Amino acid sequence: MARIDLDLAHAYRANPQQDSDYALMPLKMSFRDGGAYALLGPSGCGKTTMLNIISGLVAPSHGSVTFDGRDVTQASPQERNIAQVFQFPVIYDTMTVAENLAFPLRNRKVPEAQIRKRVGEIAEMLDMSGQLNQRAAGLAADAKQKISLGRGLVRSDVSAVLFDEPLTVIDPHLKWQLRRKLKQIHRELKLTLIYVTHDQVEALTFAEEVVVMTRGKAVQVGTAEALFEQPAHIFVGHFIGSPGMNFLPAFSSGDSLDVAGTTLAALRSLPAGELKIGIRPEYLRIAEPQSPGAVPATVTQVQDVGTHAMLSADASGSKLKVRLHSDAPLPAVGDTVWLRVLDLHTCYYRNEELVA
Repeated sequence: MARIDLDLAHAYRANPQQDSDYALMPLKMSFRDGGAYALLGPSGCGKTTMLNIISGLVAPSHGSVTFDGRDVTQASPQERNIAQVFQFPVIYDTMTVAENLAFPLRNRKVPEAQIRKRVGEIAEMLDMSGQLNQRAAGLAADAKQKISLGRGLVRSDVSAVLFDEPLTVIDPHLKWQLRRKLKQIHRELKLTLIYVTHDQVEALTFAEEVVVMTRGKAVQVGTAEALFEQPAHIFVGHFIGSPGMNFLPAFSSGDSLDVAGTTLAALRSLPAGELKIGIRPEYLRIAEPQSPGAVPATVTQVQDVGTHAMLSADASGSKLKVRLHSDAPLPAVGDTVWLRVLDLHTCYYRNEELVA
C-alpha cells in the first residue's frame, strides 16, 4: 500500500485562463496508506479525472503526484502498481471465474500454490467459492462485476485499488451487499481504496473519509458525520442529506441577526454583514410564537411519509423543509408557524464557505 499525495491542477485545454477552463482546480490532498476514501459529486465535477490522474491514465497539466514521497507524475499505471475497477465489468468470458481471478497473479509469475490460496480467499470474501469452475460468459451482470472487483483485490502488493462507479450495473439490493463486502475486505486486507460515485449513500456507507467535489474543486474532505453536521461549503449542505440543508439569507450586526424579517439575538460571535444561515431539516423545530431564534413561516405542504412527516414552509421567500416525528401534531397548509432557525446546529456562511 502507499500514501498518495496530490499537488496539482488539470485542464484539457492549453493555457487555461479562468476557473471554467479547468477540469480540476488547483488542489493539495493526501490519501493515507490503508485508508478507504470516496470521491463524491455530480457528473462532470472532476471525480474520474482525479482518479485517472492517480492511476496514471492521465498526466496532470500542472503539478505532481507522489506515492510514499516518490514522484510518479509521469509513471504508467503498471509502474505505479495500481489496480483499477471500472464502471462496467472487464473480464474474459472464455475463462472460468477462477482463471479470471488468477489472471493478474499469473501475469506476475506468482507461484501456483500462492495463486490458488489467494484466489480461494478472494472468492470466499465475494461469496463466489461455489462458482470458481463456471465460465464467466454464462454469469449474470452482478456476478461478472464481482469478478471484476475480485481481480482488482486479488493482488496483495498493490499501491492502491481504484473504483470508478463499480456498482452501476448492480441492482439496489446487491449494491448494499457488495458495499458491505468491500468494507469487510478493507478491514481484513488494509488496502488503500479510492471509490468514485455520485451516490451519497454509497459514499457515506463505504468510506472512512469522503471528498466532496463540485465544478472541479474539492470543497470538503471529512467523515460522514462532519459532512452532515458541519458542511464547509454551501454545496456540501445541499448535496449531503435528503432533503439537503435549508439556507436563509441573513444580515449580521455582530450580536444580532436579521433573518426573514425578524431580528434575532445571535447565539455566537459572528462577522458583521451579509451571511447565509444553514440548518438541517432534522434540526428545524416548530416553536412557540415569538420564541428566541425563531421566525414566522407559512406552511405550503405537509407530507406523511410513514416514519416521519415532511413540512414545507415559506419564510419571507426562503423555502424551508422541516422533518417532524410522525406522532407530532401537524399544522395545515396555509397556517403560520414559528420555526427555530438558530440553535447549536445552525451553520453560518459567507461567499458559500463556512465562517462559524
